[in-house]
Amino acid sequence: MFDSAALNLNSDCYCWPVKREAIIQKIVDQNAANNMASMLSERSHYFASTTIFLAPDILTKMKVQIHAIESVIKRPKYIETIQQRGSVFNDPIHQHKTQGVFMGYDFHVTEDGPRLIEINSNAGGAFIVDMVEQTVRDTNNGFSAGIVKMFLQEWQLAGRTKPLTTIAIVDTAPSEQYHYPDMCLAKTLLEGHGFKVVITDPAKLKLTDGNLYHEELLIDLVYNRLTDFDLSEPEHSDLRRAYIDNIAVITPAPHHHALYADKRNLTLLSDETTLVRFGASQNQIDALKLIPKTVPVTPASAAMMWKERRKLFFKPTAGFGSRGAFRGAKLTKKVWSQILDSDYIAQDLIAPPVRAVTVDGKQLTLKFDVRVYTYDGVPLLYAARIYQGQTTNLRTAGGGLAAVIPVETPAQCSPNC
Repeated sequence: MFDSAALNLNSDCYCWPVKREAIIQKIVDQNAANNMASMLSERSHYFASTTIFLAPDILTKMKVQIHAIESVIKRPKYIETIQQRGSVFNDPIHQHKTQGVFMGYDFHVTEDGPRLIEINSNAGGAFIVDMVEQTVRDTNNGFSAGIVKMFLQEWQLAGRTKPLTTIAIVDTAPSEQYHYPDMCLAKTLLEGHGFKVVITDPAKLKLTDGNLYHEELLIDLVYNRLTDFDLSEPEHSDLRRAYIDNIAVITPAPHHHALYADKRNLTLLSDETTLVRFGASQNQIDALKLIPKTVPVTPASAAMMWKERRKLFFKPTAGFGSRGAFRGAKLTKKVWSQILDSDYIAQDLIAPPVRAVTVDGKQLTLKFDVRVYTYDGVPLLYAARIYQGQTTNLRTAGGGLAAVIPVETPAQCSPNC
């Protein structure tokens, strides 16, 4: 158990209202895009109308879980298990020392502590959250310096010795993506530190004479935001070849997703017997006991899972952004049949915590989870996603991305109540 005063503060206190206009102005002032104000006006639930409070011991417990996971993932027997799936490790790749930028660890905070529910290998939204945090806390959190250090370290871990000069931020039709403002902020931040940066669709990247180009610009490093995690789609063939042949540094890369974010990995990390086989220490095993028990959905387990479905949450093994995820209590027979015909995992249902908010003068209670953006296991930024419904979304009035405020006691919130 831990001191739950801060957690209770979220559910009981209609406080720390966020001034949307101030955040918009902060983002627009970065001059990241000429139409930034217009884009934000079209994303009315991009950031939440409040903040989230967490006690320092909760943040510490999150870091302990993350450190334990990162340690287990580096163990040879864990890597061998991932290789046996026939993953990208079968390719002659030379970049396995890279760590993957913007790993995202997602937690539900409970009375027993933070419970890790998911790991994402290309977690978006960090640059928007940084702007929110700077606005509501009026502080420089060191995010910018940490981001630059992260990209430079990836470059060096990939064995490069010349200076990193050019970066391509890559996603499918990027200007049509909900997180396009986030990409624009990333571009501006990196350009501010001397890099040449382009935001582009992967179709505009071409291999020529053993180099990767965007038009006439030679690309050193690709900040990969695609959801084609193994780069297997035909339109990504040049990018995959650049990855396999070590022509450009791709981060996060297919092997990062295979090691961290494939949902099947949760079945390994939540099983004590498996952790012992991997060689995890007792301290690591104890830390990972907070991960909800996760198992594959199989024909043999189907009858039992249907009976116990109200206690379970179902996720596709290759899913992202909550797509195809279902709370068991909401399942229909039709959806259950589709799950059985697909590759899914079932996770013990961990109810999300709630945040009291005021929307259009009406007091509401919304759910939230906490995301820790990390690099090499070290937190870069803490964020929350406030929402209503089965899964996280950026479509809830009063909800969206939110800053996390560490608090020792409830009294620290009172001036803004």
